[in-house]
Amino acid sequence: MDNMEKIINEGKQYVMNTYGRLPLSIVRGKGSRLWDANGREYLDFVGGLAVTSMGHCHPKVTEAIAEQANTLVHCSNLYWIEPQVKLAKLLVENSCMDKVFFANSGAEANEGAIKLARKFGKGKYEIITMTKSFHGRTLATLTATAQDKFHQGFSPLPQGFKYSPFNDLAALKQSISDNTCAIMLEPIQGEGGVNVAEAEFLKGVKEICDQQGILLIFDEVQVGIGRTGTMFAYEQYGVEPDIMTIAKALGGGVPIGALLAKEEVANAFQPGDHASTFGGNPLVCSAGLAMINAIIEEKALENATKIGELALNLLAEMKAKYKVIKEVRGKGLIIGIELTKPGQEIVQKCQEDGLLVNCAAGYVIRLLPPLNVSQAELEQALYIVEQAISEMEEQV
Repeated sequence: MDNMEKIINEGKQYVMNTYGRLPLSIVRGKGSRLWDANGREYLDFVGGLAVTSMGHCHPKVTEAIAEQANTLVHCSNLYWIEPQVKLAKLLVENSCMDKVFFANSGAEANEGAIKLARKFGKGKYEIITMTKSFHGRTLATLTATAQDKFHQGFSPLPQGFKYSPFNDLAALKQSISDNTCAIMLEPIQGEGGVNVAEAEFLKGVKEICDQQGILLIFDEVQVGIGRTGTMFAYEQYGVEPDIMTIAKALGGGVPIGALLAKEEVANAFQPGDHASTFGGNPLVCSAGLAMINAIIEEKALENATKIGELALNLLAEMKAKYKVIKEVRGKGLIIGIELTKPGQEIVQKCQEDGLLVNCAAGYVIRLLPPLNVSQAELEQALYIVEQAISEMEEQV
């Protein structure tokens, strides 16, 4: 029995069966590369699902974690925590927001956004989300996720959520009631299949919210912190939300999420309304500071824009060659290749050829390379993707 087989067998014995795991155990990473337990190398275009956005073990992030681990790992939020204050300041200075609450994950950040919207609503409780959305796995965020497959087996679900079709402004207007306190959406729906919001739709949603006194919540858990080529996806549209949530890329791999809000909205929370024991502890905030500073100092946003445009152009050429490619879409370095056939076959073939990608919504190959990915690495990845698609095309 080799080392990877041993890890997998013991995992099946001792770890709860909640993930459809691939038969692969990853043990080491550096930059855009990962190595499995048997020493094989892979080009990583999953990135921990948009988490390791400056690559694996970025020196500035790992150094910050090591230094903080030798200083102070954790203390209670009963006290002011210097790295937390510094990270909150950095986020505010680089966004349209005024105040920050730190949590441990995107789901917790979204849970906090739901609570804040209802507290601000003073009796209004209804939150409208979009079909094909994904907001998390807690009961409230699971209910906010407008996909039936995630709801099965967990009834009764919390009340107060309504769903409206993505990019359909007329339908959204019909969904609003006197009890609506917020509209919550992802500018780009990652888990839903890399569905990109239309600019006119987001501008229309903002106008409705302003006219009717409804809060606008942007879930930027997957696309925030540079994924689209700007620090936050809302900058791509010129539409400012009242509340925004981030997580995945914020800590470069350590568990941290954040809820950001405009001052007037944030003031609805008072001591005792919301809390998190581990939220914003010294270790994760030090990692977050290093991560954001690395993105800014190393001009990763510019690279993400440039490489993202190149990727979309090369994939458009690929689409013209293969009928099995239905559509290519994305912004920056969140890219979806929608196929006419289920995509898991492509995931498997790419893995065999040394590239890690994943499949969203059954038919969409999702590419999430690091923001500092090189042109050579992109071209290598797309060559492997094309070989897999070519084989699928021959089977049609």
